[in-house]
Amino acid sequence: MSIPAFKGIYPILVTPFGAQEQLDLESFDRLIRFMVEIGVDGVTVLGVLGESNRMLDKEREQLISTAVRAAEGRIPVVVGASHKGTLATRGLCQMAAELGASAVMVTPSQEPVPNEERIFEYFRRIADGLSIPIVVQDHPASTQVHMSIPLLLQLVELPEVACFKEEGVPTPARVQALIQGMTSRRVPILTGLGALYGLFDLRCGSDGFMTGFAFPEVLMDMVQAVDDQDQAKAADLYRYFLPLIVFEQQPGIAIRKEIFRRRGLLADNTVRHPGAPLNPASVAQLEELMNELLPGVDLGKRLNPTALIG
Repeated sequence: MSIPAFKGIYPILVTPFGAQEQLDLESFDRLIRFMVEIGVDGVTVLGVLGESNRMLDKEREQLISTAVRAAEGRIPVVVGASHKGTLATRGLCQMAAELGASAVMVTPSQEPVPNEERIFEYFRRIADGLSIPIVVQDHPASTQVHMSIPLLLQLVELPEVACFKEEGVPTPARVQALIQGMTSRRVPILTGLGALYGLFDLRCGSDGFMTGFAFPEVLMDMVQAVDDQDQAKAADLYRYFLPLIVFEQQPGIAIRKEIFRRRGLLADNTVRHPGAPLNPASVAQLEELMNELLPGVDLGKRLNPTALIG
């Protein structure tokens, strides 16, 4: 099992389906292996982008096992393991650990009356006895739970909490506040939201990305540029690819699935019902955008973003 450092790029991966919404494990295996080959620091499966809320338990097992096998211990596999109940979340985390996952990603559960003490207890119970680290996902858009900075800093007290995935807007300010508030130990912070605010998060101290942008090579070059103290290059990369980042970040996941299909990684771009499929107008806009930003580029190979910006 590869141990996560939670620095760099941990793409959130889609779950491939066939035309009848059945799991496509062959495409999933190919997707994982491609990520290993291009040099990402880890992968995350069964997140929101992975349609985790549309999976059967048996399918979760198949996906985790396939991901761990395809990664071959060369990169960590982080597994989304959230559920509305504490006991059920704990069970999903333990299952991921038993199947060879390197870490789990957990979101808080929404309650009728917001209670941050209850949220802390939720994470404490999940962490108790867990053999792999926890990524705390702060994503109010999907959970409808707003975790305060003091609550997140309290979670640092749990040794099993090894990373924050920060997606509560404004993310740059929250990243900065978390870093300033972590006095006992520094927990890595990875940014999400499709890298929408990526440059600003990096400038505020984010350690990288855990997000679903279909060209993780761009984010890899951005992080490297910041590490090299080349802020101008990081900004150039961000500005060049921002139209695609914004276009991808529209509601739903059909656009990203179509881009992964065009990269030769998925056989089909099917989204499980009730998720919406890609509409013809979006296909036309995507085609135009890809031709503008990536003219003549072989999408099936590792992208060289630096060469594109000149």
